[in-house]
Order: sequence, then C-alpha cells, then structure tokens
Amino acid sequence: MFHRLTLFENCIQSYATEIDKMFQLHHVPVKQRQTHTSEHYVSHQWQWITELNEKSYFLPKLEQNLQHVQQGECIDYVLQSNNDPIQRIKLAVFDMDSTLIQAEVMDEIAYVAGVGEEVATITASAMAGNIDFEQSFRQRLALLKGFNTANLATINQSITLMPGAEKLMQGLQRQGVYCAILSGGFSYFADQLTYRLGMQKAFSNCLEDVNGILTGDLTGPILDAPKKVELLEQLRRELGLTQAQCLAVGDGANDLPMLNKAGLGVAFHGKPIVRKQAPHQINHFNLDALLPLI
Repeated sequence: MFHRLTLFENCIQSYATEIDKMFQLHHVPVKQRQTHTSEHYVSHQWQWITELNEKSYFLPKLEQNLQHVQQGECIDYVLQSNNDPIQRIKLAVFDMDSTLIQAEVMDEIAYVAGVGEEVATITASAMAGNIDFEQSFRQRLALLKGFNTANLATINQSITLMPGAEKLMQGLQRQGVYCAILSGGFSYFADQLTYRLGMQKAFSNCLEDVNGILTGDLTGPILDAPKKVELLEQLRRELGLTQAQCLAVGDGANDLPMLNKAGLGVAFHGKPIVRKQAPHQINHFNLDALLPLI
C-alpha cells in the first residue's frame, strides 16, 4: 500500500515534529519527506509504503491523533492510501458558488430582485441536504421570474473570488492540469469566471429569458449532483485519465457524489453534512492550499 499524508498548519505552532516522532516510534520508514512554506500556511508531506498483507496499527493511530489535534488546533490534513502509487493530478473540477467565489449567485440575483431572504432560506436548506436539490432549485428559480438580465453585469462585478483562487489556478495551469467548473449556478457567471481564472471549461445552468427578462426557467436540464458526476467522467474519458488522476472540489451536499467519485475529493470549507461525508477536507486555509496535493 502506498500512503501520503499532507499536513497544513499555520506558522505559529508546528505539529509536524509530533508526526515525525510517531514515524520513528512505530519504526515506519518514510520514503519521502517535504515541507513547503507559503504566505498563509506551511504544508508538510510524508510518503511511505506498507506491504498489502502487513498488519499495521500505525495508520489508524496516526489518523486518530490527527483528528484529535484538528479539533483543537488550526490544522488540516489529507491522508491518502492506495494499492498503486499515488498519481499526479491531471484533471481538476470545481464547484463555483462558495468554492471558487464568495457568493451564491442565485442568492445575489434574488437580493437585487427583492426576494433575497426567501431564496437564501431555500438555498441553505438545499446545501445542507435537507431538501431535494432539484426541487429547491425550481422553487428558487421561479422566484426570479421577471428579473431584468441587464442587472447581471452589476452583480458579476460585485462578486469576490475565494482567497487563493487565482494562485491555485496559476499553479494548476503551470503544471498542465485541465481545470473545469461543474456548477449548479448560472452560465453567465461561470463562463466569465472560467475566462478570468484561465480555466479550460465551464458547465452550468443557462437562464432562460425573453427580451432580457427572466422567465423563471432554464434553457436545458438542471445541472445537479448526478450530472456533475456524469460530466466528471466525461472529461476523464476524453482526456484518457484514470480516476486517480482526478481532483474534485466543492462545499455543498450536491457536490458529495462528485467528491466521492474523483480519485481525490476535497470538501473546501464544506457545509456540516459535507464535512461528515467527504473523503478529505480543507477547513482552515485558502484554496491555494490544494497545490501541494497536485
């Protein structure tokens, strides 16, 4: 078995020395040990190998200690184990709202339209997994009927990128990673964000309008959780990649199937239900903290 632990922490207090001691105490030989210092975090990475038939109490004890420290300290970690060597990421797909940007675009439109509180309540419930995504989406979309699309440009200009988004995308592009948005948000915003961040593709929902006025419907089917998985697989096959070469990042309940399908699925500042079910998570640091995982 091939294992890789990536630990993220601030520069104030280091837990990495405790991890080093654990490897020494349990006589686990580390094949590779790296440290990377960034502006907002320090990442430490350990790689080691165990035999498939080897009974080891080290891995569960290591994760138990990490979980305990994570509850009281400002650290995040990603612990990967695989029968095959851990591969380099070649495809990265991202949710948009509250992942790449600090907004839920439907909520932003709703506030301008005067139905903000009503839509935000439905959004929060859907992201928490309390109600069916498609049902909630239809309910919220219907409330936007009559909105003038001329106002979309103003909303788009007010949207702020998630901290670390530009640095992350620059790093991914330098390494030749194919980057795509898979969003339940709207194409007006996703397409422009793709261009802004230098990404390769965007898949999202296209708002239907008549003479510049929203009808409260879409021009096609809703891009929901199953569709995100379908698109991830479509891109993977087109690029000739394995699942292990795919990264998926999101924060909401409708991202969970995609996170679990990718070889490396990371919940970024995820909703409570997502933190409980996602394979991996980053809760304390900016988006560029994903770079050491690539």
